[in-house]
Amino acid sequence: MALKNFTKMEYGSADEIVFGDAKYPLSYGLGLKVGAGFVSPEINFAPRPGTEKTVERLVKEYVDYITTDIMNRAVTLGFPSLQLENEWIHQMGNDPKKYAAPVVAGQKAVMKKFNEEYGVACAIRHTCADPRLAEMGLREGMDKTHMYPEKTIESFEVAAENGADVLSVETMGGKEVADYAVVRQDIRGWLFGIGYLGSIDMAWIWPQIVDIAKKNKIVPGGDTNCAGANTSMFMAGGYLDKDIPRTFSAVTRMIASARTLVAIEAGATGPDKDCGYEGPVLKAISGRPSAQEGKGAQDAHADLMGNLMAHTCDLWSNESVEYHSEFGGSSVQCWLGVIGYEAALMNAAKQLKQDKILRDLYVASDRFRCPEGFCICFDNAYQIGQAIVDNGKSYYLRSKAAGLKAAELVQASNDKGRLKLSKQEKDTLNKILTDLNSLPDEEGKFVDWALKEYKNVPAFNPKNYEL
Repeated sequence: MALKNFTKMEYGSADEIVFGDAKYPLSYGLGLKVGAGFVSPEINFAPRPGTEKTVERLVKEYVDYITTDIMNRAVTLGFPSLQLENEWIHQMGNDPKKYAAPVVAGQKAVMKKFNEEYGVACAIRHTCADPRLAEMGLREGMDKTHMYPEKTIESFEVAAENGADVLSVETMGGKEVADYAVVRQDIRGWLFGIGYLGSIDMAWIWPQIVDIAKKNKIVPGGDTNCAGANTSMFMAGGYLDKDIPRTFSAVTRMIASARTLVAIEAGATGPDKDCGYEGPVLKAISGRPSAQEGKGAQDAHADLMGNLMAHTCDLWSNESVEYHSEFGGSSVQCWLGVIGYEAALMNAAKQLKQDKILRDLYVASDRFRCPEGFCICFDNAYQIGQAIVDNGKSYYLRSKAAGLKAAELVQASNDKGRLKLSKQEKDTLNKILTDLNSLPDEEGKFVDWALKEYKNVPAFNPKNYEL
């Protein structure tokens, strides 16, 4: 399948981008519409440790407890629509036919029952596991021990054939170099690992996912750089954390945006993955529906942009919560309430034609809290998207352009006294600008340099990327 690189923005201006509306809305599953003037909650969950020991216990956990609890609470609270997301555990990806097939089919059966009895519009996203190990080989035929590349592709087939409505994944390509780079605050290494190698890996796996989805008449959703950019974001942390500067995290996220876009260029239609904080950039470029998480994901992690992340979402997620009891019900029921009521607020704003006011309030509350949130604001996300499409046919050049534009926007805001940076943050930003500007303008020269510079990175094998 030939990939169609974006060379222009789908939106005419940043102000067109708002939660609940996408240029290319979707309708799928059991009556669910996404990006069509309405925001729905997307509830994400994980089974309790120990339930994976047998297939029977795992199926009971996912079907009789988690899915049934969710659907019961949706009806109880009067939520008209929702999406479930099952992020596969290792056992499901390691033996999809044995562990995953009955879970997928069982969850869909419960959802059909509630749809028929109560009219709840619903769908389920299956985010299949990507257990591939760089040191063992990322492509089919390379890993002779675990057969992980083959099992990864098989997972999508099993999910699609047994009841998934949306296919997604958090791919691992380039992570071995990105991990090496992030602890060293080496933006050039990050650019090579995620912007270039990660994009190449995406261009290999996503056409296959799209083909499987089309064959089964379901939706190829999208990817996220959770394995890379979220690692950087979590290491940067909040105001008490000092592992890496937040300016470094911001630029790594924007470089990751160019990489995550490859899924859409391969035919993914959205909704993209909630844990990809690069979602606003992808929506600005492609017009595809976006799933996002923020303040409703406090069960999984903290971030510095909890309100802001809602401003362009079409699905609003809690990230992932382990199934257990709370005072208000099970964990999935409680967190569905949190994200469901937030979605209801967004929908009320849309009905009262106040959605852009609420969007701007979401943004204003977090805009200057951290550099990464600043870059993700819809106006800045649009500019970074423009930098990407202006260099759309080169994975290297567009990733470099995204990083430079992000750094320049952060620097300009700091110079105006708006986004206030510490001396360490400013020093890091200056180094990022110097390092990125020092790189060649030709992709071939960059790749030749990077292959020599990072040849001794543990687990890095150019053959994983056909280099």
